[in-house]
Formats: sequence, C-alpha cells, structure tokens
Amino acid sequence: MFEIGWFSVKLFLKGKLLRDPIFFVKRTTIGIAVGFLLLVLLAQAPIPLYFPIILSSLVTGMIMPYLLKDFKMK
Repeated sequence: MFEIGWFSVKLFLKGKLLRDPIFFVKRTTIGIAVGFLLLVLLAQAPIPLYFPIILSSLVTGMIMPYLLKDFKMK
C-alpha cells in the first residue's frame, strides 16, 4: 500500500498523474470554499464550536465526490 502511494506521489511531482490539473484545482478550491464558508457561518451561531466543524467537514466530504466525478487521471 505504501508503495502505491509513493508511486502516485512521484508521478504527481513529475506532472504525469493528472490529465487536467487546472480542472482538479478549480473543483478542489470550490469544495474547500464551500466548506470554509459553511464553517465560518456556523461558527457565528451560539453553539459549541465542535458542531460547526463536524457539519462543515461532513458537507465538504459529501460534495467532493460530486465535484470530482469527471476527474481523469493518466
């Protein structure tokens, strides 16, 4: 398992892992922005801080597969 991960890291650093890196960066940025915005908005509410963290992480984790469904690797 470690060997597969290391091979992927080497390909990524050489620029040979992703077909369209701009697509990946755009979609990842959208997901991060949605999660961050949700975290900031929920953190303003008078509830314990762990609840907004859990909820924003859950929402971000649920939308990332949808955002990256058309992601292609070489």
